[in-house]
Amino acid sequence: MKKFFQSMLSGVTGNVSSKRVITFVAFMLCCIAFLANIFGAVPIQDYIWEGMLYLVGAGLGFTTLEHFSFKNPNKEE
Repeated sequence: MKKFFQSMLSGVTGNVSSKRVITFVAFMLCCIAFLANIFGAVPIQDYIWEGMLYLVGAGLGFTTLEHFSFKNPNKEE
């Protein structure tokens, strides 16, 4: 399980990517807030919810962009 999370949070070069970690934490917080809102009737301000969703969406977009724009310095062109 630890190996799975380490590979999921690793960037293209194999190091842990801060973008992926922040996006994963923001996603987990969105999940917790959603469940608290539904089952615990805890109200969530709209601007907080939308801000967290934008953070998750931007993190996923930047991570995808990093994957496609990475150039391997060892690869011969």
